[in-house]
Parts: sequence; C-alpha cells; structure tokens
Amino acid sequence: MPDRLYFAILCQKPKSGAANTHYFCIDDELVYENFYADFGPLNLAMVYRYCCKLNKKLKSFSLIRKKIVHYTGFDQKKQANAAFLIGSYAIIYLRESPEDVYRLILAGSVSYLPFRDASFGTCSFHLTLLDCFHAISKALQCGFLDFDVFDVNEYEHYERAENGDFNWIIPNKFIAFSGPHSRSKIENGYPHHAPEAYFPYFRKHKVTTIIRLNKKMYDAKRFTDAGFEHFDLFFADGSTPSDTIVKTFLNICENAEGVVAVHCKAGLGRTGTLIACYIMKHYRMTAAETIAWIRINRPGSVIGPQQHFLMEKQAELWTEGDIFRAKLRGNRKIAVTRILSGVDDISINDTRNRRTIRKDIELYSDEDETNCITQGDKLRALKSRRQAKATAASPLTWLLAMLVSTLCSIVIWWIVCGSLLPSLLFCLDGLRT
Repeated sequence: MPDRLYFAILCQKPKSGAANTHYFCIDDELVYENFYADFGPLNLAMVYRYCCKLNKKLKSFSLIRKKIVHYTGFDQKKQANAAFLIGSYAIIYLRESPEDVYRLILAGSVSYLPFRDASFGTCSFHLTLLDCFHAISKALQCGFLDFDVFDVNEYEHYERAENGDFNWIIPNKFIAFSGPHSRSKIENGYPHHAPEAYFPYFRKHKVTTIIRLNKKMYDAKRFTDAGFEHFDLFFADGSTPSDTIVKTFLNICENAEGVVAVHCKAGLGRTGTLIACYIMKHYRMTAAETIAWIRINRPGSVIGPQQHFLMEKQAELWTEGDIFRAKLRGNRKIAVTRILSGVDDISINDTRNRRTIRKDIELYSDEDETNCITQGDKLRALKSRRQAKATAASPLTWLLAMLVSTLCSIVIWWIVCGSLLPSLLFCLDGLRT
C-alpha cells in the first residue's frame, strides 16, 4: 500500500521511536515447528494471527499518520515465511492477485528459499512462494478460507497431539487426523486416542465416514457400531497409492453424505496424498497449489515420492473432474478419454471391484508396519516432542517474570519505607495473586 504498508529485509534492527515510521517483525513471534529440515509455510492459525495483527496496526489511531513496515532479518527461512504472511494478507484483504504480490516481493532482485517437505534427506520437490500464494487465492475462490468464521483457538487446540491431532482441510468435507489406537495411551512420547475419543466432535460436525489407510490398530466395528461408515484402503507408509485405491477413495468421498475423516498413521503422508487427489479432481487446483494448501492447514503433509506422484496425476485427475462435472450437468455425450475409461461409474458396493481392491491391498502387509518404526511413527514422535517443548517454555517464562516483578517490588518498598516488613507483605500478596 503506497505510503502506508511496506515489506523490507533489513541488515539490522531499526531504531524505535521514528517519527513517521512504525517497524514491526514477527520472525521470533510466529515460528514454524519443523519435523526435520522443513521450515514452512506457516500454518493457517499463524496466517490468521498475522492478519489480525496487521489489521489492528492499520486501524490504530496512534499509527494513522505513520508508514508501517513489516521487516525481516537475514535468515533466509524466516524471510520466506515473512514474505508468505504479508503476501497472503495482500491476497486476502487487499484482493491482490498472486502474480502481482509475488512480483512486488521480488522487487530489488530478492530471491526466497522454496519450501520443502518433512522427509529426512535431500529435498527433491520445491514448493515456491508463488505456489503458496495461488493456494491462498484458490482457497478463497473455492470457499475453503473464510477468516470471518475461522476459529483460531479451536484450530490450535485440536492440532495438538494430546487433543486429537487433527485439522480441517476442506470445511464441511475433509478432516485429516492421526490414526486412532485400540486404547488411549502414551507410546514413545506420543498420546494415542481410542476411536471413542473422536465421537463427540465428529458427531457435532456431521462426520459420517471414516477412511483408514494404515494397518489395523483398532477394530473398525467401534466406529460402525457408533453409526459411522468405515472403509479400509491400506497402502504402505511413505508410499504412493495404486490407481484402484485412488479411484475407490474418490468414489467413497463423492458418495459420502457428510464429512469424511481420513487417517493413516500420522495423518500426514498417505492422508494428505489422497485428499489432494480429491481437491485436484473437483477444484482443478494444480498439484503444487494443492500440496501448499494442505500443508498450510496441516504442516508436514504429503511427503517424498508422494509429491511427484501428485504432479504425475494432475492431468488425469483434471480430466476426470471435467467429465464428472459434465455428467452432473447432464451432458452425457462427452467423449471418455483413454485416461479415464469409466472411472466415475465404479460402485463402492460392486463385488468385482471389491475383489480388485482386496487383491491390490494384499500387495502390502499389515506386518510391514507392525514390527518396525515407520515414517509415521517418527513424525508423530517429533510432533509430540516439539509441542511438549513449547508448552514447557510457557510456565518458565511466567515464573521468571513473576520473580523479576517481586524483586522490583522489594527494592521499591525498601527505598520508600526503609523497612523489610512491608516489602515481605507485598511480596506474599503478589505470590498469592
């Protein structure tokens, strides 16, 4: 916004108290919680908090005549996240196009690190800032993103491992969650939840269908007895789904009457991959835009070869989506390409189809995930540890602040009253409060 809002990369912290300029930085306030070498993009709650912060500054009476500068330092990872935040703000609130925003933040021949996945090892797929900007823009167009109704406290509560570890990917359609266990317990530092722990929230939010992609850690009957539909589409942790699994997943979701809750082990790789297939087919988002949107909602989603798999499936899924929508419009004369060949006519109740699925799934064994630590196990343990660390830091900060405050109070009372008794009484009252 000319003469009002700026974004800058500065080599040193600006001096406070400038007459015509207000500087602020979020580099140490909104921080990405990584799994391995991943560093962004920041999640939806952080985008929301940033937008609220910036809106408040722009509306502030004390800043009304000042230029507002969001600055970042020389840490390239924080630069990328800072640019993502202000770019998202411009798209959401200033109605700028992703291309215009991207062009602005590249002014001065600046380059930004592309984001990477949460896998361990060399990155083979780069997610750019422009991909993320397009994801935000498409989410607005499709109705996935509406900060007027977004509940940031609910988001931050339920994404935590101890509270269920789940996120909405598409409002009123998809929830991605970490796989339930046969009973609630803590294993390798990660809290597992029994199926029953999810029932109240799922019922309240009209979840009708559960899709499990990992090995059987609980009896599906516990969901079906509670009135939920339950489907198993197992494929190996860290791998990509077969065409049969993709087609069946899409068919289940297209026929579900309510919200679909999908899980694998960590609810990141396999879960994100199949939900991405649905988004690409029905909303014509590119693979990169889809991966970006899912990660903004649920960081760490879609891992390793799954990224390239989605790139390869993009054209096919777009074609399937075009045919699906044409059929809904009643135009049944459209030519069916060799890519599709009757995909949308698959019935999830068809006996022959069920046999094909069973044969496909038998390529993988539940035992593959039983006796070894898989990618999902590692990701869940990392998520739990980093969240526990963040929680532990908060009481320590509070305690330090309280001690400093108490010491200051003692010194002040000692100077004013020249007696130790009033200061002790004041100190005790402070601790009580």
